[in-house]
Amino acid sequence: MCAAHDLSKPALKSLRIALLGYRSEPYSGGQGIYLKYLSRALTAQGHKVTVISGPPYPQLDDDVPLQALPSADLYQHGLSSVSWPTFKSDRLVRREWLSKLTGGFVEPWTFGERARDYLLPRLSDFDVVHDNQTLADGVLDLQQAGMPLVTTIHHPITRDLRLALAAEPRWHYRLFIKRWHSFLAMQGRVARELEHIVTVSGASKADIVSDFGVDPARVSVLHNGVDSALFKPLPHVQRQPCQIMATASADTPTKGLHILLAAAARLVGSYPALGLTLIGKPRPGGDIERLVSSLNLHDRIRWVSNVDHETIVDLYAQSTIAVVPSLYEGFGLPAVEAMACGIPLISSDGGALAEVVGSGGRIVPAGDVEALTCALDDWLSDAGARDEWGRRARARVEAHFCWDICAERLVNDYRQRVLAC
Repeated sequence: MCAAHDLSKPALKSLRIALLGYRSEPYSGGQGIYLKYLSRALTAQGHKVTVISGPPYPQLDDDVPLQALPSADLYQHGLSSVSWPTFKSDRLVRREWLSKLTGGFVEPWTFGERARDYLLPRLSDFDVVHDNQTLADGVLDLQQAGMPLVTTIHHPITRDLRLALAAEPRWHYRLFIKRWHSFLAMQGRVARELEHIVTVSGASKADIVSDFGVDPARVSVLHNGVDSALFKPLPHVQRQPCQIMATASADTPTKGLHILLAAAARLVGSYPALGLTLIGKPRPGGDIERLVSSLNLHDRIRWVSNVDHETIVDLYAQSTIAVVPSLYEGFGLPAVEAMACGIPLISSDGGALAEVVGSGGRIVPAGDVEALTCALDDWLSDAGARDEWGRRARARVEAHFCWDICAERLVNDYRQRVLAC
């Protein structure tokens, strides 16, 4: 159960909210999950929510309408999917095609153009437009046209760029990384013009202020939520001995999977049954696949990908300890999901993780293999400590991270800062 709410407050007028997302399928990243659950929670509280999204589209509840804004969706269909008549007649498709051909990522900009063209004739249909990190010129045009606009910045992708460059010694690959991230120039410029920004942690706020040059007075910190009815303990499922679980994009350096693998390799002598369940998929021939081979961990790892949330919950219930080894997280949704499942959690302090995990898990320095090894060793040998930390984890989620609490705080922010009512 989530924390109780004050029912003595007088009811306020419900809001008409447009939620924007340039790509919003829940399994394509945390932004899609944010749109799905925020739209559900806002609707449950009586607000009228319309989600406006480019592909891949979100999976919404039946009572949440979707306004689809199709794009070329070249990451799904490839360059050859664009016909010559479409290429010739649609300037935004041309821009997407040429950007993809040259290694760029222009989807935020083209979605912003389409969203502006859709919304400008319909401004009276909405009380507030809430953009989910598009940070595009077209969306900024809505603010300049007088539309109350709120933008969520989960974290500035500048941090991802720096870590990706630091992990890549080959100059030609570094050029590709810089080219793909070229949209950041637009995002920083737009962010500096926004009047109302929401972010998900104090760490993200600090990065937004330093990397994008945003006035800190324009940024509110409102934590994300988790579906605590879905992500929950399953006491009927027996935990396996010495099974460590992590959710990490395998070849994304910021996720710190290499730190967990190095720690696990140090523990196999003491724990012969040690195994790892990893939600992700390594790139064939990539850095993680080579590291697994060099550490002789191949037979101890179970890679799991393209699975639904129910399966992930069941895997948490089977596992002994969850680990979030990230070097940086703007929020850290996998940490909150693990805590909601009541599994003892060891997390790095990368980015916002120490702030988010708080008293719900054990914190180790990001990138510190020795500290992670010691923390795992302590808990693998102490079932009583694991049980106690599992209870603490669930209690923290119930107090702070249920979506109804998060949506209520967000609406209060709309009223106080954006609508002044």
